[in-house]
Amino acid sequence: MSLEIYQEMILEHYNNPNNCGYIENYDVAAKDSNPICGDEIEIRIKFDKGVINDIKFQGQGCAISQSSVDILIDLVRNNNVEFVKDLTTENFIKILGIELSPLRLKCALLGLKTLKTAVYVYLDTLKS
Repeated sequence: MSLEIYQEMILEHYNNPNNCGYIENYDVAAKDSNPICGDEIEIRIKFDKGVINDIKFQGQGCAISQSSVDILIDLVRNNNVEFVKDLTTENFIKILGIELSPLRLKCALLGLKTLKTAVYVYLDTLKS
């Protein structure tokens, strides 16, 4: 795909996110922000036997942060916690397919950071 197609994909996810909203009966939530640019993301997840059954986000910020979390949620829905634990920043950047400056990289990875936090909180609750 050309860079232009990837940029269109980012804008499409920003303007028409598939996964924005709230889950009322969620198992775990995590919230994070990027204080440098003001991006904010909250992710709520409902699990079924370690599989992400339902997942939504709410947030505000730039097109990169908001579209990246929307793309990420499409990727992880119906996958198990091991899939999320094994997802690396490098793999996710390849999935996004766009070149990012160091500042924009933080924007693009905010959703992944928040998602991993939620998954580790979920795993901690299973130990209790």
